[in-house]
Amino acid sequence: MKLISGTSNPALSQAISDYLKVPLTEVSIRRFADKEVFVEVMEDIRGEDVFFIQSTSYPANVNVMELLIAMDAIRRASARRVTAVIPYFGYARQDRKTGSRTPITAKLVANLITTAGANRVLTMELHAGQIQGFFDIPVDNLQIGPIFKPHINEHFKDQKICVVSPDVGGVVRARAFAKRIDADLAIIDKRREKAGVSEVMNVIGDVEGQICLLVDDMVDSGGTLCNAAGALKAKGAKEVHAYCVHGVLSNEAEQRIMASDMKSLIISDSIAAREEVSACPKIKILSVASLIGEAIIRTHRESSISELFK
Repeated sequence: MKLISGTSNPALSQAISDYLKVPLTEVSIRRFADKEVFVEVMEDIRGEDVFFIQSTSYPANVNVMELLIAMDAIRRASARRVTAVIPYFGYARQDRKTGSRTPITAKLVANLITTAGANRVLTMELHAGQIQGFFDIPVDNLQIGPIFKPHINEHFKDQKICVVSPDVGGVVRARAFAKRIDADLAIIDKRREKAGVSEVMNVIGDVEGQICLLVDDMVDSGGTLCNAAGALKAKGAKEVHAYCVHGVLSNEAEQRIMASDMKSLIISDSIAAREEVSACPKIKILSVASLIGEAIIRTHRESSISELFK
């Protein structure tokens, strides 16, 4: 088995390597003067089971191209099997046509990854589960429960908890999470006037006197979570915390979170955090290296991954 790291999140790649006790394979990833990406694997990988680790986060286009070029380089180096390990799958929000003349970019990226030479994909908490069907190769979509649940048990043991979906679209994810930790469920009903701006309309469910845990797959600008936290506090919630898998946190989101009614925001390290995010006292980052590492070793051994989530 060989592990190769892209440049999007080297700290996570190293943590996965440490967990598996498998050293990262040496690779040279360079940029030409015109910003073309060049990838060269510096070790023999012929006949190996290769896992290339790369989140397609900001800058998304650069990291997607690096992933595709690395897949091609690994395939041409005669690897036995190539698995694209994508902790955060960028472009996942473009999973359907939102207008008459708009793309389904998640499907396009899936086609590109397959064409580049990937034999299978290992990712985590896709924005929409149906994206798995965009691929014509096997896809393992990891759940974050084994990472978030111990944190919740440690900090909110024997307290009255309510899991809250910040929008109607996230109800399935929130319901599954609430079932995992045996908690009540509530829903934020909101109306989005335009992209990046949300207006909270109503809270469906009883949250008075409860510790509310907002659960979502990602946090971008933070506007939805901040508005939801305000609405929950107005309805009598005791505390509001948020658990979001992917911390995109663009456009000074950490400042909005600091000024909001949220007491804490817990994210994973699927995306390399900016210095300002790491320094924010309200934001806690949990590592998913053990979860991804365990999924990698199970893939290599052809054993069950679903057992991780029982």
